[in-house]
Amino acid sequence: MTKWLVQKVNGGLVRVFLLLVGLFWLVPTFGLLLSSLRTPQDMAASGWWTVFSKPSQLTFDAYDKLLQNSDITDSLVNTMLITVPATVLVVVIGSLAGYAFAWMEFPGRDWWFLGVVGLLVVPVQVALIPIAELFGKIGLFGSVLGVVLFHVGFGLPFAVFLLRNFFAEIPKELLEAARLDGAGELRLFARVVMPLGGPAIASLGIFQFLWVWNDMLVALVFTDSGSQPITVALQTQVRQFGNNIDVLAPGAFISMVIPLAVFFAFQRQFVSGVMAGAVK
Repeated sequence: MTKWLVQKVNGGLVRVFLLLVGLFWLVPTFGLLLSSLRTPQDMAASGWWTVFSKPSQLTFDAYDKLLQNSDITDSLVNTMLITVPATVLVVVIGSLAGYAFAWMEFPGRDWWFLGVVGLLVVPVQVALIPIAELFGKIGLFGSVLGVVLFHVGFGLPFAVFLLRNFFAEIPKELLEAARLDGAGELRLFARVVMPLGGPAIASLGIFQFLWVWNDMLVALVFTDSGSQPITVALQTQVRQFGNNIDVLAPGAFISMVIPLAVFFAFQRQFVSGVMAGAVK
């Protein structure tokens, strides 16, 4: 009885502790949300927590002003045009390459895979100037397409490495049975490998989406005023105006809440992908 009580108490304490950690982690996001719903005068006079005693401070005027700021709205569209293709292409190409390295025989397969793994150690900063010069010569510098191609190129090594190792854990007997039933490689990949690899693919998609959405370094180098994403647009607003918090606060919150929504929407698949192979 005592042991059962101790286990229940310990389990309850762990849940309470994790809940408190989660709430503490969300405090900055919640504070930014309330700040975005206040006027610049209220934000200069007091902290966001005063909203609880004076709820009349809350207003959507900042969001109305944000929607009228073409730099911010255009940058949000650019961010989607960069992030979605860069994520989809990395997932699709990485899945195909991961399956090929895991289960298809071709000359130099292991050496090619070692080359892919070696690309993981190449830092982004090393390639910025050479690729910028290359994109300038072929007319891609300053365009959304150039940023997408850069992110795809640097996202693929990790994608191939992750998915190849995950696909290699699929039972060989399952694939052989599908081949005996007449399934070709493409059908085998689509009907057997992809459903089994769902958790790993979801994890890769979340990683890639968050990395590209929050990127600022690559966007600063490869975009111009017409193709800049939200991260660069917000930084430009700070540099140009400095104190226009009524635009920066709602813009920063929108930039933060979208990747959070994506993560929470796929968190179950993300956890399954991270834990894949941990329990046999």
